[in-house]
Amino acid sequence: MAILFPLFGIFTSFILLYYLSSLNRSNIFLALFFLCCNLVVMVYYGLHFTKDLFWEGVSFVHWLPLSYLLGPLLFFYVKTTLGDKNKLEKWDWLHLLPAVFIVINCLPFTTLPFDQKAQIAHEIVNVTENYTLDFNFVSFEFILYSRSIHLLFYAVFSVGYFYQHSQKIVKAYSSRSSNHSIISRWIYLLSLLQIVIAINSIGHMSTLYGVQFNVLGIPSTSIFTEKYYFEICGGGFFLQNIFLFLFPKILYGNVSYTIEEGKNNIIEDLKSNLPKKQKETASIQDIEQIIQAYLLNSPFVHKEFSLSQMSFDLKIPERFLSNYFNKDLNITFSEWRKHLRIDYVCSLIEAGESKNLTIEAIATNAGFASRSKFIDAFKERKGVTPSAFIKSMSSKEV
Repeated sequence: MAILFPLFGIFTSFILLYYLSSLNRSNIFLALFFLCCNLVVMVYYGLHFTKDLFWEGVSFVHWLPLSYLLGPLLFFYVKTTLGDKNKLEKWDWLHLLPAVFIVINCLPFTTLPFDQKAQIAHEIVNVTENYTLDFNFVSFEFILYSRSIHLLFYAVFSVGYFYQHSQKIVKAYSSRSSNHSIISRWIYLLSLLQIVIAINSIGHMSTLYGVQFNVLGIPSTSIFTEKYYFEICGGGFFLQNIFLFLFPKILYGNVSYTIEEGKNNIIEDLKSNLPKKQKETASIQDIEQIIQAYLLNSPFVHKEFSLSQMSFDLKIPERFLSNYFNKDLNITFSEWRKHLRIDYVCSLIEAGESKNLTIEAIATNAGFASRSKFIDAFKERKGVTPSAFIKSMSSKEV
């Protein structure tokens, strides 16, 4: 029965990958994170509960690098969720070096004949419980300890990274993004689960190697047993699968800037956020009509408006939109957004709004990050400064 938990999680991972990767690239890292989590649970189940020589041989050591992918994938998800481009920098791939190191380190065992590996695994797990093997650089014991410390570090680091980014947003714009509340609850909850799982794993490994201590007067040998270890770690990974379905806007892409009226229950919320795949044969005219209808609500005036957000709102994959801007319109998304904002400002000025608002206020209302960026963009688009444009409009009125 316990095997159903990770299988359910793997199914969830493929939902994220199949339906949502084209809508928002950050979902790729979330899906891979969930996939690795549930594979780790399946490996532990096969190693300690099947009592089958074949599955013990398959599960033993080979999957250890997965544990060193959990932390980086969690961080990649947090970073790309917060970023406008949803892309990793070249140096980000250095986070995967520990997993590569473990692959190389374990080669003396993983390259053995399978029958010999299965026998060694059975002997260690079910007979001696002496996790001593000949590896290239570091011991088996070091790996079992360090993988939990590695996950703990990345979970704490991801929380810190999210908090620091939130503070930068507040400092730059004097307010948080419209999706901050939902995103923060989800990331804090996801990271907290990893912290609990990592601490439980460290406690279990310490007890396994004879380090005894008390927690609130209870001996560690009574808390960090093998049974509790699997229940807490496996249960934690299973709970995060369930929690994902309680965050439908996370499950189905991102938080939309468009506020939909009349959605008062979770079923309607799920339906409203379910992505619909765009047909490959969609014409330029079709996309133009969809975008024109979308622009009626002026979503571009939001500071956080991005290509991924537009992709989610329209349920059109990012690559479709990117090709539309770059190839069909011969313009980047950033330039297109900038032009919309300048035209929006001009309509405000022509409507007489400049009499009631300062240039800073106009820039903020149009989604610009600063007064200077607004003035530069306006001059580039219109050939004059905003002040000169306002004066020209005033002279026409006279």
